[in-house]
Amino acid sequence: MLDPHAAGLFSALLTLVPVIGLIFIILFVIPFWMIWKKAGFSPWLSILMVVPLVSIVMLYVLAFADWKVVPTDQAAALPPRV
Repeated sequence: MLDPHAAGLFSALLTLVPVIGLIFIILFVIPFWMIWKKAGFSPWLSILMVVPLVSIVMLYVLAFADWKVVPTDQAAALPPRV
């Protein structure tokens, strides 16, 4: 039988650990959401970045795929000369 103090601590951890895990998942998905969207892919692919082995494959897809964005002209991106 557990000590009542230990049982209370254990039940507090059972509610706190999933909340902390959810916060970390959200903090991990938001940047990938923006990256996938800026690359021209569906941002919903960022949800797959939470799955351990799938995330490695998705990083390779992201790195070697043709991004569907129009590059900016380098001259237009520079500030005007004074």
